[in-house]
Amino acid sequence: MEQRISMVTLGVRDLARERAFYEALGWTGAQQPDNEVAFYQAGGMVFGLWAALGGHGAPGVELAHNVHSPQEVDAVLAEAKGAGGTIIRPAARADWGGYTGAFADPEGYVWEVAHNPDWRLADDGSVLLG
Repeated sequence: MEQRISMVTLGVRDLARERAFYEALGWTGAQQPDNEVAFYQAGGMVFGLWAALGGHGAPGVELAHNVHSPQEVDAVLAEAKGAGGTIIRPAARADWGGYTGAFADPEGYVWEVAHNPDWRLADDGSVLLG
């Protein structure tokens, strides 16, 4: 697994309220493909607000590590498991068109590992929306 974070996602109860808050702080250019998530470009990474984090909308934090292919998702999950992590979402096709799974580190912090065909992953690991 490369030493980088592609995205930080905050689980929120009220997406519209949270989006209004961050936009009042000056954040612009949100991409909101549906009523459950909004993404902001944040330098070479993405900041997300997700009303459905963990299927319950409760506040929480999830880190993400984007990769170039579905095969890399599988490889990183296997590496995490071998290092002592726990697979909490086995890799699978996502309804948003990508391929994703997740692991928890020994303290329970969750990392999503994802291939998103709609985002560009630069050679330096930067993630670019669209």
